[in-house]
Amino acid sequence: MIRYLTAGESHGTGLTGIIEGMPSGLKIDINFINRHLQRRQKGTGRGPRMELEKDEVKILAGLRKGVTIGSPLAVYIDNKDHSIDEMHDVYSPRPGHADLAGYLKYNATDVRSVLERASARETAVRVALGAVARAFLKVFGVELCSHVVQIGRVKADTEEIKLRDIFVGAEKSAIRCMVKNAEKKMIAEINKAAGDGDTIGGVFEVIAVGVPVGLGSYVHWDRRLDGRIAKAVMSIPGIKGVEIGLGFRMAELAGSKVHDLIYYNKSVGFYRKTNRCGGIEGGISNGEPITVRGVMKPIATLKKPLASVDVKDKKKKLAALERSDVCVVPSAGVVAEAMMALELMKAFTEKFSGDCLPEIKEAYRQYNKRTLK
Repeated sequence: MIRYLTAGESHGTGLTGIIEGMPSGLKIDINFINRHLQRRQKGTGRGPRMELEKDEVKILAGLRKGVTIGSPLAVYIDNKDHSIDEMHDVYSPRPGHADLAGYLKYNATDVRSVLERASARETAVRVALGAVARAFLKVFGVELCSHVVQIGRVKADTEEIKLRDIFVGAEKSAIRCMVKNAEKKMIAEINKAAGDGDTIGGVFEVIAVGVPVGLGSYVHWDRRLDGRIAKAVMSIPGIKGVEIGLGFRMAELAGSKVHDLIYYNKSVGFYRKTNRCGGIEGGISNGEPITVRGVMKPIATLKKPLASVDVKDKKKKLAALERSDVCVVPSAGVVAEAMMALELMKAFTEKFSGDCLPEIKEAYRQYNKRTLK
């Protein structure tokens, strides 16, 4: 069974991640992981720390000669800006952040102890773990990508864009948007927010192709694949909503306009001409691309701080000002790719279990032999 865990603070020594249950025999390319770490750091709206931190991963355990050996895989990312003990104490929590709730919950001496762990810096090591999951999924033909579909009030109409174009085109955009017209307006929105000392949010979409039929289950609520993916995406700092397929738009449509009709052809087996359900029916993957959208709120750290209260003397005070970004929606999409990859690998190894990659490949081959008719 796959389990994963992270540890580390924003300005601590570094970030550590562990995946337990990795099968043996999987080749791991450090450069592949580092490329995804670099993708997380890019995008219009990122702050000055991205110029300082050049994230690179180290494999601390679970690997021999570049191949997994079946034991827990441990990864580490160094924080170049590691000055947590010397950093000033913080007593004015930021509205919209974990600062105040965390301060009260953990009986902290000041807010610094909370914001260091609650920081989105932690997502760097999630991307590293997600890259390991991607390497596993790639063996079985599963690939993931993400792109931005909305920043502020600017929306990109992506209905007619082909999936293969998104996989290539999103990487060429400064904001990971496929629609040039919308891209320019989105960048303008981000620059305006920056000029106003404000922040701005948006919506990203993650797509997984090549996912086989049968991952997840309807048997128990906590095994449903859509619920597991939604939880994983919602766990990313700043995400306040998740939808799969048509999502909330289904509320406006009749059932005849929502459900994907089923067809059969001897050469391809069962198939659908539409994918309104987003690749998951009844908590189980149905073989179509899995499409998930995440709504990200504006970042809670503003250059023009919001009103707050000093936790010591309870007097009015402006919220703490920390070094931050203006918009991280493109980066959040990359993190969501990682979280979806981890959940898909977890579901995949539950369905096609084995301690080593050859066992899993054989189980997968036998399954396809039975179902792809």
